[in-house]
Amino acid sequence: MESFVQDALKYKEKEQLSRQAASGSSEEMDEFGTPKIVVVGCGGGGNNTVNRLYNIGVAGADTIAINTDKIHLDITQADKKILIGKSITRGLGAGGFPEVGRRAAELARGTLEEVLKDANLVFVTAGMGGGTGTGVAPVVAQVAKDQGAIVIGMVTSPFKVERSRMFKAEEGLDELRKAADTVIVLDNNRLLDYVPNLPIDQAFSVMDQLISETVKGITETITQPSLINLDYADVRAIMKGGGLAVMLVGEAKGQDKAKEVVRAALNHPLLDVDTNGATGCLLHITGGTDMSLHEAEQIASSLTYELDSHANVIWGARVKKEYEGKVRCMAIMTGIHSAQIMGPKADSIAVKNSALVEKKIKVAIENTRSNSKSRGSIIDQIL
Repeated sequence: MESFVQDALKYKEKEQLSRQAASGSSEEMDEFGTPKIVVVGCGGGGNNTVNRLYNIGVAGADTIAINTDKIHLDITQADKKILIGKSITRGLGAGGFPEVGRRAAELARGTLEEVLKDANLVFVTAGMGGGTGTGVAPVVAQVAKDQGAIVIGMVTSPFKVERSRMFKAEEGLDELRKAADTVIVLDNNRLLDYVPNLPIDQAFSVMDQLISETVKGITETITQPSLINLDYADVRAIMKGGGLAVMLVGEAKGQDKAKEVVRAALNHPLLDVDTNGATGCLLHITGGTDMSLHEAEQIASSLTYELDSHANVIWGARVKKEYEGKVRCMAIMTGIHSAQIMGPKADSIAVKNSALVEKKIKVAIENTRSNSKSRGSIIDQIL
């Protein structure tokens, strides 16, 4: 038995060397087997996330920034940048009105269809509660889905004190859920507990990093070879029709790293949501050459122990030299039914005020449509 194991290890090393030598592929093969992955940042919050992702680098994905605010778009780094709604906002933003953002996106539908053509997996990121992100994200998601892509929304919710924005965020989330296959919601309120003393721009940067690392993790899980492989079909199986979802991220080192990484993931201060009853889980584990099969399986079993008995669990593992002595796990739990994901409904006054503003916006849009020579933006007409 010992010689059998020794032979297996010897030929494993030989296989690795031969695979590295044969890693190049022919032009004919390049046309197949590689999914087209696109990350779209909508509005200010989404642009910030795409900018972060562009800077940390992600293998196998294109980044697109969409905004109605030209100034913000100009300072955003992305593979492609699209200013929408020029005829109705004059590049000055949506003024916090989702209907303006939605209309701007609808007018740019042809452009959106072109940039999302042939995409297999589309991430749509936005900050819910504002005008552009809240209004544009559902339109982008629907365009991508209509063209056959699996769509994952990754959005943040506003602070509870922002009652009007909370109401808009809830409405925007409802619209996004209808269009996207899976929607992951991150609560900005948790920043108050996690990094209460950081300057506000640095605090939001923490959330940008978390979203970016998750998108990068999912993308490179698909596009990069793994020890226990996950491919696009696996992601599709979990994410298609996944509904509301949460993500878990953990990292640990030391002798008990398998147990500690599970504890870290389940108790992450920014991601602490009840996952009981989840119907699907996509899990990927990264460790050094010292990570054993038993450790990887232990992590997978512990993280998925309390899921629905019929939950679809797909997991994979990758060995990277830089993770020697430590382990990292990332999981997406789908089919979540938790009141923790969004805060309480906005009060009736905020609801009535928002409904009145939306009515004004629709009238302003009609006025702009009927009078193409009008120089005033929709925002001017509302205010």
